[in-house]
Amino acid sequence: MLPEDIAHRFAFHPATTQEKRDEHTSVRLACRRLADELNERLPDGREKALVVTKLEEVMFWANAAIARAGAEDR
Repeated sequence: MLPEDIAHRFAFHPATTQEKRDEHTSVRLACRRLADELNERLPDGREKALVVTKLEEVMFWANAAIARAGAEDR
């Protein structure tokens, strides 16, 4: 892996445009809606806790994709 790749992965990528802020919000809302629905439908337990954890991971990686993408990647 190139040093530039490491630097990019661990750098702070602020949402510099309203479009990016809106995309982050859309991802969070979509994940939240699914989390709310599954919370209602699934019985409490380890599996449900893992579902919520994995949805948090989905949200994180989706927002990382938005944040890390340059204009040329869109």
